[in-house]
Amino acid sequence: MYQGPAVKPLLRAAAMGCVLTSGLAFGQNLAENHVPADLPAAPSAVARLEVQAGSSSSSGATPVAFPTRDHATPDALPLSLDDAIKLGELNNTQLAVQKQQERYVAGQILTVGNALLPDIQASAYSRAQEIDLVALGFKPSALAGIDIPGFTNIVIPEIVKVNTTNAQVSLSQTFFNVPAYFLYRAARKAGDAAAWDTKNQLGNVVLNVGTVYLEALADQAQIDNARALVKQDELVLEHARASQAAGVGVHIDVLRAQVQLQQEQQTLIADENAFAKDKIALNRAMGIAADQQLILTDKVPFASFEALSIDDARALAYTRRKDLLSLTAQLGVADETRKAVRYQYLPTVGVSGYYGVLGVTGGSYHGDFTAIGSLKFPIFQEGQLRGEREVASAQLTALRQQIAGLKTQIEAEIRTSMLDVQSSAELVNVARSNVALSQQELDDATLRFTAGVDDNLAVVRAQASLAGAQARVVQSEFQYNQAKLELARRTGVVETQYKQYLGH
Repeated sequence: MYQGPAVKPLLRAAAMGCVLTSGLAFGQNLAENHVPADLPAAPSAVARLEVQAGSSSSSGATPVAFPTRDHATPDALPLSLDDAIKLGELNNTQLAVQKQQERYVAGQILTVGNALLPDIQASAYSRAQEIDLVALGFKPSALAGIDIPGFTNIVIPEIVKVNTTNAQVSLSQTFFNVPAYFLYRAARKAGDAAAWDTKNQLGNVVLNVGTVYLEALADQAQIDNARALVKQDELVLEHARASQAAGVGVHIDVLRAQVQLQQEQQTLIADENAFAKDKIALNRAMGIAADQQLILTDKVPFASFEALSIDDARALAYTRRKDLLSLTAQLGVADETRKAVRYQYLPTVGVSGYYGVLGVTGGSYHGDFTAIGSLKFPIFQEGQLRGEREVASAQLTALRQQIAGLKTQIEAEIRTSMLDVQSSAELVNVARSNVALSQQELDDATLRFTAGVDDNLAVVRAQASLAGAQARVVQSEFQYNQAKLELARRTGVVETQYKQYLGH
């Protein structure tokens, strides 16, 4: 049965822990219950691959093996962007910790809600006693002078043996306990906050894994460009040597071609090293073994993005940003906690009692019961109650200020991301045009060199110009995709709509 003083530690715990600590929550699949219904679930490419693996194994093929944190698969793992994000969701440490935090506080809601539930217990026991009447102050000789009609030769032993058996069911129930009711409501709202925190961490995982995957794709594209330029430089070098051998070329052309070839080979080595490190970083982001070999199956995505208006993006973020929704839920926790503190002045009404049987062991038994009604209210706890009201009010005000500040920050982030998306899209267009012009310049210079009209100096310069233009295209496309992912994150939809934003 709930009593006024007994709820004080729970109130303080809810006020100071549930409100200020975003991890404290009471969840019963709250993450799924409180996500807006129109948000589609994030794609599960790994689950799709597992289904394919199962169907393959049934037909006699080798099942697909998936890497773990400590063990890599013997063969290189084909990996799409969807697969990478799903593996990150399954293995991310911070996300796993947040989910366990939800489980932890899910037990706390049961503890808090127990104050509103009846407490029913059953007990049974059999007892054997020997009672020394003399030790209790009773002397049988004191009855010697008492004459009781119908009773003669009364003998009372000094040691009495008593064997009893008792079985009973007890019940206690609080019917009116306003603070416990609001405390329970606060706990449920704290569960919402924890669920949104988990979704917020999932968004971080999608953004991190997606960015690393896109960076690896960009470096892989740099490798392809470098290899193509190396092959072209080898052809120019062969032509320069052939011209010199035929007596129509000069040695300086051969030297220029050799220098250009070796420079491109250096660039290729650096790009391959960067790509290898990208795959290690991707393994780390996905939470699998660092030595896992990967084959990236996706190509660099590129699609024009129809930008939202600032009003639409802001409205979307206010309804989808998980950190804002978490703070809003925590505001509800603080409000319910403040109500629980305020209503501690009210009395509590409850009943308790038991019913059972009691009798001599092996003999007859008879019903036995007790019923108690209680009315309890605080008389003087002014200092403690006033202090708890101040704490709850301060937390409520602080959360309102945090929400206002976060909304201002959200608008600034959205405006910044929109500028990044717009500028990076323009950079892509300019870089692609520059590649086309550089390629035309190289073709013209190569034609003049092979025709013997000019030396290969123009060819070398055109090759360097093309290499730089191709590198800028790859970098600008990566920046464009990264900016779109950032915009999706800052509007709160990256974990469900990253494919739409990337045009993937």
